[in-house]
Amino acid sequence: MKNIFAVKAFSNWVFNWYRSTIRNPKWRWWLILGSLVYLVDPFDALPDFLPIVGMIDDGLIATVLVSEVSQMMSDRLKAQKNKFSNGSMPVSTSDVETPAIDVKSVSLS
Repeated sequence: MKNIFAVKAFSNWVFNWYRSTIRNPKWRWWLILGSLVYLVDPFDALPDFLPIVGMIDDGLIATVLVSEVSQMMSDRLKAQKNKFSNGSMPVSTSDVETPAIDVKSVSLS
C-alpha cells in the first residue's frame, strides 16, 4: 500500500512539474523537443523492446505532451477571440458593412 501511494505521489509530482514547465515560455520549446526526442529514442527509462511495459512510458509522455499542447493552443485561441471581440478587430466579416461599387465596362480595342 505504501508503494502505491509513493508511485501516485511521484507521478503527480512529475505531472505537475511537466505542466508548470511547459507553460513557462522560457522552457516550453526545450521540454517539447525533449519529449519528442524521448519518444523517438529507443534508449529510455523502460526500453521499447519490452513488449507492453516498454510502450507504457512512451504512451504516458505522448499523452501528457499532446494534452498540454492542445490545452495551451485552446487557451491561446480563446484569448485571441476575447481580444478581438473587445473591439480591436471585428470577429467576422459579416460585422463589417462593405459599400457597393458600381463599375462601367470599357472596351480597350
